[in-house]
Amino acid sequence: MTKQQAIAIYKQGQDSVVELLLKLTLENEALKTRVQQLENQSAKDSHNSSKPPSSDGLKKKKTKSLRTPTSRSVGGQQGHKGQTLKKVENPDHKIIHRVDGNCNCGFSLQHIQPTNYETRQVFDIPPIKVEVTEHRAEIKHCPNCGKQHKALFPNHVSNVVQYGNRVKAFSVYLMNYQLIPYQRTQEFFNDIFSLPISQGTLVNFNKYCYHQLQGTETFIKQQIIKAAVAHFDESGLYVNANRNWLHAACTEDFTYYACHEKRGKKAMQDIGILPDFLGTAVHDHWKSYFSFPGKHGLCNSHHLRELTYIDERYQQSWANDMANLLCEIKNKVDVEKTHRNCLENKILKDYQDRYEKILVVAEKANPPPQPKTKKRKRGRPKQTEPKNLLDRMRDYARETLAFMYDFDVPFDNNLAERDVRMIKVQQKISGTFRSDFGAKYFCRNRSYISTAKKQKFNVLEAIVACFLNQPVIV
Repeated sequence: MTKQQAIAIYKQGQDSVVELLLKLTLENEALKTRVQQLENQSAKDSHNSSKPPSSDGLKKKKTKSLRTPTSRSVGGQQGHKGQTLKKVENPDHKIIHRVDGNCNCGFSLQHIQPTNYETRQVFDIPPIKVEVTEHRAEIKHCPNCGKQHKALFPNHVSNVVQYGNRVKAFSVYLMNYQLIPYQRTQEFFNDIFSLPISQGTLVNFNKYCYHQLQGTETFIKQQIIKAAVAHFDESGLYVNANRNWLHAACTEDFTYYACHEKRGKKAMQDIGILPDFLGTAVHDHWKSYFSFPGKHGLCNSHHLRELTYIDERYQQSWANDMANLLCEIKNKVDVEKTHRNCLENKILKDYQDRYEKILVVAEKANPPPQPKTKKRKRGRPKQTEPKNLLDRMRDYARETLAFMYDFDVPFDNNLAERDVRMIKVQQKISGTFRSDFGAKYFCRNRSYISTAKKQKFNVLEAIVACFLNQPVIV
């Protein structure tokens, strides 16, 4: 607005000036709100929110660890078994380095027998070569009637020329466990084994494994449904350049992955675990999880990061007090669970009271928002970030402290987040899945591999067993 325009409004009278002042005040409030939002957004990184470390960019700073210090020294602890390379008694090969020439006195040493040896051993990988096994089925003719008889080939030898189960399993291992893309898997077999394999053949290996594991996938789902505690998480997954969602459900012994177009309740219903799950579901407070029966436990690692953000951004001391209290309870539970299965009622009552007192302080610092106009907009009034976190920790206090009431419930949802993290790594390495089938193959095969790994099976041998129609998880 120019000076002449302001003078013109002034000359129009008091009402025009008041109207302009109100308009400018509203615009100023909107701009202040927008600036606050942008500043809040830029203040969030991996140490005070759920944003991944890869999003920190050049502004990455040293994060404040949420772990509490211990008296243990850095490095391997006393009693830890190291993995030092040691000599073997019977090496595969021996190379003798002879002493030739003459002694300083002039005597020839060429035919003198050694009195001892100094040894050094080199551990190396021999040249790798694919073995070709030819199966020969005998053909015999009866000398009496002349009828021809032919021996039967094993079931896994079905073609004139074919790849063996270990080659198939190795390719599935590379693509689904080591997360190597199809093209690089081709290069690996060509460079290491001089064995050219087409991408179509690699797809067929994955597809065969996928179909063989249908019963195993059902078994894994049933075991998770029966579990007393299970972890759940979801994350974006791109399929054919379209955003889908990876859903993970897991326990200490089982992992299940599924890809779905939706993130919320419909996807969870279609997957079919949560509708029948009656144990404690540990998750990160995504509201769709509360649509299903059973008890719930919230991830306190998320809470600690959000409390750190509230403390740093809004300078509200209650956030730091709450974070300290949660960590204190966790440490107490970790000590007590070594020799008992619950906290004493007196200790529980003390922690509950302290938790509620902190919430009272938080409520004084974050009063409910007051409507600015008589005309109320649809939905709830917009709240500040501290108020949102406060409401969640108040309304879901039992779920936040579930780890305190039940020692089987963990403090956080790190188990599910670790299982999801490897799928995110796969996306970074290989990019998006090119088809729905590719995503389904990967999810089922990776579910089997992750479960086998948790149960201490050798991953490669577990995949070989799958190609022999004998999965180790049944």
